[in-house]
Amino acid sequence: VQLVESGGGLVQPGGSLRLSCVISGFTFGNYYTGWFRQAPGKEREFVARVSWRGWTYSSDSAAGRFTISRDNAKNTVYLQMNSLKPDDTAVYYCAVSDKLTVATAGYDYWGQGTQVTVSS
Repeated sequence: VQLVESGGGLVQPGGSLRLSCVISGFTFGNYYTGWFRQAPGKEREFVARVSWRGWTYSSDSAAGRFTISRDNAKNTVYLQMNSLKPDDTAVYYCAVSDKLTVATAGYDYWGQGTQVTVSS
């Protein structure tokens, strides 16, 4: 199983980024893909999740600004991030689980992460 994130970078406050996560080698029929983030000195935290059917759930910090979506034909999950704030600066990870959970321990496979920096 391999997850590869891309799309991170440096953006000014109020700007937007779209992160992508390409998933390969995953054989489970039903699974959830989540986005997490980890800022320096902080624990990794849940951002958003999408089911294999496209049902989504977002954290309070992401709701209204971030949108998670998936393209099953491309085995890709996206995180569209708008109205970015300096507090959104972190390494963003995608992960896969067969469980309905927001806990990092519940996700079995992880990507290497992509850095998002929000700064003027």
